Amino acid sequence: MNFNWLYSGNANPAMKRACIDLEYSLRPRITKFLLTRVDGECCGDFSCYHFDVDVKRNWVWISEKTPKECIKKILPDFDIEINGANVPSVA
Repeated sequence: MNFNWLYSGNANPAMKRACIDLEYSLRPRITKFLLTRVDGECCGDFSCYHFDVDVKRNWVWISEKTPKECIKKILPDFDIEINGANVPSVA
């Protein structure tokens, strides 16, 4: 699982810390979500899943770097489960 951090401005220590904290909260939630949706399909270690994270808005998108067949498996429920809203989340 790979995260691409999106934020404006320079990477000051506070921003780096915010990214680390956000990743530690997101990684278990997204891993649990993937475990319930993909059953080892696409890639068993989740390395093919890429996510773009907007730190300012605290929002996660499924990156277009993720294979299309994997996106199709997780997209229907991803926004509700991870972002708490039904807004399309493919970057």
